[in-house]
Amino acid sequence: MRSARMPPRKRRLRIVEPEAADRSERLTSAFAHVRRADFLPERQRSSAPQDRPLLIGHGQTNSQPTTVQNMLELLDPRPGDRVLDVGSGSGWTTALLASLVTESGRVFGVELEPDLTEWGRANLDRYGFGWAGIEQADPDRLGLPRHAPYDRILVSAEAGRLPEPLVAQLGRPARMVIPVSGRLSVVDRGLDNRVTVRKVGHYAFVPLR
Repeated sequence: MRSARMPPRKRRLRIVEPEAADRSERLTSAFAHVRRADFLPERQRSSAPQDRPLLIGHGQTNSQPTTVQNMLELLDPRPGDRVLDVGSGSGWTTALLASLVTESGRVFGVELEPDLTEWGRANLDRYGFGWAGIEQADPDRLGLPRHAPYDRILVSAEAGRLPEPLVAQLGRPARMVIPVSGRLSVVDRGLDNRVTVRKVGHYAFVPLR
């Protein structure tokens, strides 16, 4: 008995939007250029390829690479953007952001721990990103209001609720990615000043202070 011939399956074409492809390519390039090991204590450098958070002192961590990549993909920093990096730590995220916005942009890192501020600056200086810097945080004030508004704000510490002082530092339009109560929040402020928030995934971060 001859078996019936099945019609050939139609191949599904995966359509990649040009903007998404460009964002992915820029992220891949940034991670290739800015080496995680350069932003880790010497004793941790051999662990740089591992996809997990690594201690950098003062109760702080260098975040898991896939987490950083997810946050940057959601943030979508573009060439020419002004970006605030809250909780810059060892300077890795500040350097990645500098690579993404290019020399036509500006990146302001801010860190609460004085020792990490100095170390992060030294790490960043080795890459020659003259359009990026790290400042000592004011313990009584979130972010860097004097340089606002920002096109993008990245926060690498977890807030209990959405911090209004950081929302106020967003431009129009602008975006912030911040962990809030265990969830990543993508905060968009439109030209009309309306703020929308969507939550993505579950993540664990050190507390925002």
